[in-house]
Amino acid sequence: MEYLRIGTQYFRIVKKPTIDGHLHEQIIKWKRETIRDDHGNAFLKDIPKYKGFVTLPSHTNFQQEVNEFYNEYLPITGEIKQGDFKTIEKFLQHIFGNQFDLGLDYLTIIWRYPTQILPILCLVSEERKTGKTTFLNLLKLIFQGNMTFNKNEDFRSRFNSDWGNKLIIAAEEVLLNRKEDSERIKNLSTSRSNKLEVKGMEKLETDFFGKFILCSNNEDNFILIDDKEIRYWVIKIESLRIENPDILDEFEKELPAFKYFLNTREIMTPRKTRMWFTKDQIWTEALSNLVKGTRNSLEKDLILFLSEKFEEIGLDTLQFSLSDLLEDLKRFNNRATRSQISLIVNKKWNLQSYNSSYTLYKNIHDPHQNTWNQLSNSVKGRFYEFKKEFIDELKNC
Repeated sequence: MEYLRIGTQYFRIVKKPTIDGHLHEQIIKWKRETIRDDHGNAFLKDIPKYKGFVTLPSHTNFQQEVNEFYNEYLPITGEIKQGDFKTIEKFLQHIFGNQFDLGLDYLTIIWRYPTQILPILCLVSEERKTGKTTFLNLLKLIFQGNMTFNKNEDFRSRFNSDWGNKLIIAAEEVLLNRKEDSERIKNLSTSRSNKLEVKGMEKLETDFFGKFILCSNNEDNFILIDDKEIRYWVIKIESLRIENPDILDEFEKELPAFKYFLNTREIMTPRKTRMWFTKDQIWTEALSNLVKGTRNSLEKDLILFLSEKFEEIGLDTLQFSLSDLLEDLKRFNNRATRSQISLIVNKKWNLQSYNSSYTLYKNIHDPHQNTWNQLSNSVKGRFYEFKKEFIDELKNC
């Protein structure tokens, strides 16, 4: 079957060669007139006809035709048979470290239950030659044309037809340091549907089952996340002790056995959340470092200012109004607004305001002595109470 009619349009199935010597199947539009010129009028009536496209991923029970719709998910080619996969196993032990069993579960779930929502896997390291790219190439060998590689700008573009219906969306050298970037990926990671948009065409709502895998050399702030985030699994990768230039060839030889392993192994982690794994199961020190690194500069300056105040005054509790904080933050060259400070103190830190008299401590500069003096006075108004213990926790988390 080389040609298809989907709805009222014609398509041709082609096998596109790649630089690694493989042939990847693609479905591309083909003009009716061209088919008629090449094969004659009578050929058209024998072309299989379908009502439309559907994307139904499966690696264990794939069906090309479903209820007169053509399944555009690409079937996995190659053998599946029992055998050894020592090179793949050793490499995956390097990638997942002490979470090796969790990593095998993650890959098994993608293989066996491709529509299952999973955490956003992030591989990070400032070091070179860690195997991050090799891991993505291994997944590409396994899932073939159902995996795609994105650049940073692809996540920001509204045209997403080239990745919006893929099983794995991977990206290297990720730097998505805008809030809208992280929000889009985060929301899609748990979404069951997405709107595909092709330039010059109307949006089309479709099922979404994509798994995001992000790699970065920036360990601290390649993406913005907060300390309550449960959707990211961040793993720091160490450098490979020995570099194997032929490792992809060895992977390819072991693929039939590894796919057999994914088909038959028992998943060790029971499904406890909509993303299968719990927050505690996928927590890592690398995630904690990322949360620290992506905390916005205003919050960092607020924590620093309050920490210094506690040290200067020697009290465990201090009171400030939003206006007090706004004025004091000017010495950090922070151009914050009152509403931005309120967002952190009210929404993020969940602190309650009071309206009465409070003691305000200020540093007053004496120009004659060229010294700073600590003065306190009682003022009346709406203020917030800050505890040293709470600020110390924020500083250390």
